[in-house]
Amino acid sequence: MAFTFPSSPATNDTYTVGSRTYTWTGTKWVLSGGVITSTQLEANAVTTVKIADGAITTAKLANSAVTQAKLASNLSAVTVTTTANRGTDVASPFTGQLVFLTDTRKIQVWDGTSWLSITLAPPDAPTSLSATALSTTSVSIAFTPGSDNGSAITNYKYALSTNSGSTYGAFTALNPADAITPITISGLTQNTAYYIKLKAVNTIGDSLESAAVAITTLNTVTVDYVVAAGGGGGASYEAGGGGGAGGYRHSFGTASGTGLSGGGGACESPLTATPSTNYTVTVGAGGAGGYPGVNGSNSVFSTITSIGGGGGGGFSSPSIANAGVAGGSGGGGGGAAAGGAGTANQGYGGGTGNNNTGGSGGGGGAGSAGSGTTPGVGVASSITGASVTRARGGGYSSGTAAANTGNGGGGAQSYGGSVQQAGSGIVILRYPSSFTITIGAGLTGSTTTVSSDKVTTITAGSGNVSWT
Repeated sequence: MAFTFPSSPATNDTYTVGSRTYTWTGTKWVLSGGVITSTQLEANAVTTVKIADGAITTAKLANSAVTQAKLASNLSAVTVTTTANRGTDVASPFTGQLVFLTDTRKIQVWDGTSWLSITLAPPDAPTSLSATALSTTSVSIAFTPGSDNGSAITNYKYALSTNSGSTYGAFTALNPADAITPITISGLTQNTAYYIKLKAVNTIGDSLESAAVAITTLNTVTVDYVVAAGGGGGASYEAGGGGGAGGYRHSFGTASGTGLSGGGGACESPLTATPSTNYTVTVGAGGAGGYPGVNGSNSVFSTITSIGGGGGGGFSSPSIANAGVAGGSGGGGGGAAAGGAGTANQGYGGGTGNNNTGGSGGGGGAGSAGSGTTPGVGVASSITGASVTRARGGGYSSGTAAANTGNGGGGAQSYGGSVQQAGSGIVILRYPSSFTITIGAGLTGSTTTVSSDKVTTITAGSGNVSWT
């Protein structure tokens, strides 16, 4: 609707058009009632100094009328700051004002007197980390948990550095989840130095990262060995067979005799040991003489087991002639009876005797079988630095064998001959000198240094050894 305002009005004159009333201010007509649109206002016509204190109330604002887009860039519902800068950035907080603290990742509200934390927040970072190497590929991390801030911690994440903390990989969640100290981190690399950081996790999110802890995974120990079992006892009474040698297993260097291990077997592979892990060692006893001779006892190092030598077969008359007993190496036959069988890759069989006049069979050795009354030979090793032959068979009337040789006991030569005791076994371990061995209770042994290696010789007992 078009209309024309009166000309030359006096100040405060009014002019009504329909439902609208205009008042002359002395310079322009101003709408006295109704709705003012943005097109009816001059630029910057409404300023804060023109609005009375408290003039705008929630009752006078339409729903959603005030939006962030209509606020200046420095006005916000939440102030983003740090704990250290909070007092500067929010010097005069109003009641209900919120701040987000970037250093602790918490939201706080001013209650008119002090800042109160809103408890639903990510947890605080764990502190006081300490690490223990468990194996070549895993470590344990103990720590003091941080506050969960109102939501229970459900898991931890870890980040790894292999360059002294210069850079880290991405944080990885434990799988399966583990929220209890200490935690275990697996899948690492042997003999590697790591720096490790942790984050705690709850339903709100992740904590800040912890300080780093340094740890090096364990290195393996390469252990060469000689494991000789106790020899078999020789037979007593009359023309008894000689005892077989204890089974002989070997992994070091070049050995003399028919084979590098007993029974013609190839030299075996060294055992790979993990530091701080117990490994069983047993030194087998030699078998006593008897009718027939008693088998020797097994010797053991971890998964390496050598079988005790077989006892010699007894003989009291042509009609009572006992075969030699099977073992690491077989015992010799009594009279004209057959010798006992040896164990593959440990020793040979015993010899078949002639008769009560020609003599009973010799025990088998680690290096050869018994032949007639002649015992089998042993096998030599330089694992201790000097070449020493062990695990020889017991011969016809060759007597009692020395301790820690694994030799078989000799058979009796005549009626009422003496009991022939076999030699006990031995376990010898050779490993790099950078490691230290612990010989556990129940074992008798000693350690020497040979070249760049250490050599531990265990002569009796049963127990555990470990390396650090």
